Amino acid sequence: MEPSLINLPKHLDERGNLSFIEEDSHLPFEIQRIYWIYDVPGGEVRGGHAFKKNEELIVALSGSFDVVLHDGEKEYIFHLNRSYNGVYIPKMIWRSLKNFSTNSLALVAASEKFDEGDYIRNFEQFKG
Repeated sequence: MEPSLINLPKHLDERGNLSFIEEDSHLPFEIQRIYWIYDVPGGEVRGGHAFKKNEELIVALSGSFDVVLHDGEKEYIFHLNRSYNGVYIPKMIWRSLKNFSTNSLALVAASEKFDEGDYIRNFEQFKG
């Protein structure tokens, strides 16, 4: 399975817009963990790893950033700047998040609970 952009529902309202995520409708996995990344200093890069089992959906709830993915042969770059778009990342995909704008907020829905043993933190080992 390849990484892909998922268009989430967007309900427009003069009082403010609403978007949401439903496991059975928008995700190919059951959510086991939600976390968010924020207050990233200028020029910093987050991620820099792959997961053996974990799948994720990343959404820019505020601001913007780039999601750079690599499957060992091909690179994918997604620029997230709308809270109704998310990037689906299958297992065994190297990921980095960079070019964070001021006050950006990344929401991550994960298929697995935190497990340090699920991480691959060396890119050459990942490709090998």
